[in-house]
Amino acid sequence: MYRPTFRFRQRVREVTVLEGPKVYLAHPRYEDYEQWRALRKASRAFLEPWEPRWPADDLTREAFRHRIRRYHADRSGGFADPYFIFLGKDNTLVGGITIGSIRRGAAESCMLGYWMGEAYAGQGLMQAALQVLIPHIFDGLRLHRIEAACIPENQRSSHLLEKAGFRREGYLHSYLRINGAWRDHLLYALIAEEWRAKQAASKAMR
Repeated sequence: MYRPTFRFRQRVREVTVLEGPKVYLAHPRYEDYEQWRALRKASRAFLEPWEPRWPADDLTREAFRHRIRRYHADRSGGFADPYFIFLGKDNTLVGGITIGSIRRGAAESCMLGYWMGEAYAGQGLMQAALQVLIPHIFDGLRLHRIEAACIPENQRSSHLLEKAGFRREGYLHSYLRINGAWRDHLLYALIAEEWRAKQAASKAMR
């Protein structure tokens, strides 16, 4: 499901690539800038309604360098594990997904954040990415609970999470500032034991 990892830092594994049948996930690198910029620029109107407001310099090379440095710091500190999503057939960057807000100790949980370029939305690619990432979170990082939140109007995201096995748990009022306004969100969660039970049942039916 995913390649072995090579070393630990603060219990976040240093994974180079997580591979699936349709897509693979890789840690962002400086070399990804041109693909990332082109995809984000082309998808801006599509993404802005669902994301925090973009800084004026968001697509600049210097801002991207800062982004990569922050990613490295978050991974080193064990706070987050970000990935870009690439097509397996031609290495095209199509989106991103982050294991964020990692909490250890009594919680052993994380919060997912994700985005997909407009040209690649609706093709099952984010679902394919989740199928690769979820086993890594539960079996690789050994977390117990995955949370994700989406704006109620974002039916595509709700459907994505429900199809992946997430259960809706609550309604978060004025949860995040999205595109300049505080927005309510639906809270979804997936628990390790429930996911493993479904995986076992699926295998037993084959």
